Amino acid sequence: MTSSDIFDQIVEKESFLCVGLDSDIQKLPKHLLRTDDPIFNFNKEIIDATHDIAVAYKPNLAFYESQGVEGWKSLQKTVDYLRQKYPEQYIIADAKRGDIGNTSALYARAFFENMDFDAVTVAPYMGEDSVKPFMNYEGKWVILLALTSNKGAFDFQFNENKKDGTKLFENVLKTSKKWGNNENMMYVVGATKAEMLRDIRVQVPHHFLLVPGVGAQGGSLREVVENGMNDRCGLLVNASRSIIFADDTEEFAAEARKSAKEVQVEMSELLKEYNLVK
Repeated sequence: MTSSDIFDQIVEKESFLCVGLDSDIQKLPKHLLRTDDPIFNFNKEIIDATHDIAVAYKPNLAFYESQGVEGWKSLQKTVDYLRQKYPEQYIIADAKRGDIGNTSALYARAFFENMDFDAVTVAPYMGEDSVKPFMNYEGKWVILLALTSNKGAFDFQFNENKKDGTKLFENVLKTSKKWGNNENMMYVVGATKAEMLRDIRVQVPHHFLLVPGVGAQGGSLREVVENGMNDRCGLLVNASRSIIFADDTEEFAAEARKSAKEVQVEMSELLKEYNLVK
């Protein structure tokens, strides 16, 4: 999938919403626990309810790995369902991988060849040779962790270089943008750090940014847009719990759609303000 494919979806749906499929089995509606595959059945209903509103889906692998082999089966069924029924969707494996080159090559094979994801989140801190194997697949993407939304981000990501005062996350951006381009690399930038997006855009003006933290984590969508939008939107804003767990009854999918629609309506208004849609 190209950046133009993603942008075409954004314009068509007037949305840059990514729905995070953080499908915690302990939070699923109880009636689904009686089905043969509760996690997949939950995901399927969420996807069916939001596919015309969202442009991407992002399963967080922890919620699937924690269920062992059955969780991996649920994940694969989810990807297969999206591919078969909604092939326009951009599918992100939120895996946060990153290891020595030969190991990263196998992770890339797993997510891109065997499971058919469009993108995988990757940690940058083992350097270029740990990231490059993910870029050997045409039409596939690395989404590199740059500035995360958790409070622990301050432990390392804001550490300053004593020589020139640049922060660690800024050095990650400066160095990593030499490894790829805006057709195979995105960056994770947390919405709770929205004020930093303007500086990040100086470093990577044309790349897409995956922005978690809007919704349950309290990030402001308008602040994200004001600081991070470019002339082709350049944003995928993720919301997970605030959408998928909006309700825990048999009406959960309808309520998820309502929550997603509220976000999409605001996104549409912002896209119009920036003359990206009519």
